[in-house]
Amino acid sequence: MTSPKVSVVMPVYGVEDYVGVAIESLQKQTLTDWELWAVDDGSPDKSGEICDRYAEADSRIHVIHQQNAGAPAARNAAIDRTTGQYLYFMDSDDWAEETMLADMVALADENNAQLVVAGYYIDTFYSDTEKFTQEQTLPSVVFATQQNFRENAHRLFDKNLLYTPWNKLFEARYVKANGLYFPNTFWDDFPFNLSVVRDVERVVLTEKKYYHFIRKRAESETARYRADMYDKREEENGWMRDLYAHWNLTSPEIEEFLSRRYAERLIGCVENVTNRSCTLTAKEKKAEIRKIISTETAKQAVQVAKPHSRYMKLMLLPVKWRNVTLTYLEGKIISRVKSGNTKVFAKLKAKR
Repeated sequence: MTSPKVSVVMPVYGVEDYVGVAIESLQKQTLTDWELWAVDDGSPDKSGEICDRYAEADSRIHVIHQQNAGAPAARNAAIDRTTGQYLYFMDSDDWAEETMLADMVALADENNAQLVVAGYYIDTFYSDTEKFTQEQTLPSVVFATQQNFRENAHRLFDKNLLYTPWNKLFEARYVKANGLYFPNTFWDDFPFNLSVVRDVERVVLTEKKYYHFIRKRAESETARYRADMYDKREEENGWMRDLYAHWNLTSPEIEEFLSRRYAERLIGCVENVTNRSCTLTAKEKKAEIRKIISTETAKQAVQVAKPHSRYMKLMLLPVKWRNVTLTYLEGKIISRVKSGNTKVFAKLKAKR
C-alpha cells in the first residue's frame, strides 16, 4: 500500500457530542489521500466507540485504545505509527473547512516547506446557537530564508499563530528525524511548537483560515483555578527568552513583544487567583497577587510593554503601580465578566 499524503493525529477524550463532527469534517476534505489516527485516551464516555464506528466504515481511519495518559501521550502514541508525508494534529471537539488539507499540502509541495502555518477561527458560543467569531490571520508570505522567518516570528507569535498545532501542516520527515514529540506537561502544544520552529528552515504562511477552534463546552468556557498557573507562565516566558537567545536575535520591537506577552499573561494569572473556583482566602489571594506583580521581571515588563488597546492599558495600570488591592479588585471584575458574560469576555480578549 502507498503511504497517504497526510497523516492526521487526533487525541480523543470525553467528546462524544463533538468527535463525530470533527471526523466528518475530515471526510469532507477535498484532498482524500489521508489517514486518521484517533487515539481513545481511556475516555469515560462513548467517544472511543464512536471512533470505532467511523473506522468500520472508512478504511482510512484507525483507532488506538489506551489507558488514560493525557493528550501528549495520546498524540505521541500515534506519531510513530503514521506513514504520511505530512502530519496534521487535530483536536476532537473542533472542525475544519473542506479545502484545508488540499490547500496546505499544495503550499508545502510547491515550496518544499517543512512547516505551513494558516489562519483560523475561534468560535466562542454564548448560547446553543449564537457565537462570537474571532479571526486570527496575517498576510500570506513564503519566508525566503531561515533568518527571514526568525526575524518575523514575533509577528506570528503576536497573532497567536505559532502556539497551537492545529493550524499547521508539518513535514513528517522533519518531525521524526529530529525526534520531536509532545512533552508530558500541561499546555503541551506550546513547547512542541517551540521545538518545531527552533531550527526550522522552510516556512510558509497563508492568510486563509480553515480551522474552527470551538469554545463551547462548560469545562472549556470557564477555566478552573490552577495552583501552578503562575509557575507555568514563568516557565513559558523562559522558553520564549531561550528561543530568541538560541536565534541570537534582539531588537526593541522583539523586546516589546516579549514584555507585552509576559505582562498580558500576568493579568491571566491574577484572574486565575480570583477565579470563583479558587478556594484560597481573600488574604491568601492578595498574597499570591503580591508575589505575581512584585518581581523585577514584572516591573520591567509593564514598563516596556505597549498595549494595543485602551482596555489592556487600563488592566496593566494596577500592576505598574504595584497596587495589590486594585489588582485584586481588577481580577475579580475580570472573573465575573468571564463567568457571567461570555460574549463580552470573548470580545475584550480578542481586542486586547
